[in-house]
Amino acid sequence: MDVAAIATPRLVLQPVTIDLARAVVGGLLLDVPCGVGWPHAATADAMSLALGPDPGPGWVITVDGVAIGDCGAFSWPEKDGAVEIGYGLAGLYRGRGYATEATGAMCQWLFTEAGATELIATGVDADNVASRRVLEKLGFERAGDSFRLSRL
Repeated sequence: MDVAAIATPRLVLQPVTIDLARAVVGGLLLDVPCGVGWPHAATADAMSLALGPDPGPGWVITVDGVAIGDCGAFSWPEKDGAVEIGYGLAGLYRGRGYATEATGAMCQWLFTEAGATELIATGVDADNVASRRVLEKLGFERAGDSFRLSRL
């Protein structure tokens, strides 16, 4: 399935390509306009997934053509429709609603285009209140150590 760019009122989520993933993992982002602090600490791990077998859909979050974060699914939805998601922004761009806007758009795409029926976010640190608030604003409910959102 082709992964398309996703436009929101303030952002464009650009699909992660193999070349971009290799550049991030290799630290060679010469042709990518990057915002201060992006790639962030978890970006290389996220981009490594794009280089593996059958990678899930992923996007670079951009504002005015500048990369400020990334988001995506760890795989394509399982047979039961469940898929794990992740997202992150460079520190300078946090607290502006960008994570909620980008993650919401990604979730909508996963439900409508990829056939997901349940989205799961794990590994959200208890002290990461901002990330937890993103999920709560989008309707995710806490279930043990994870957050889940089912398509209605």
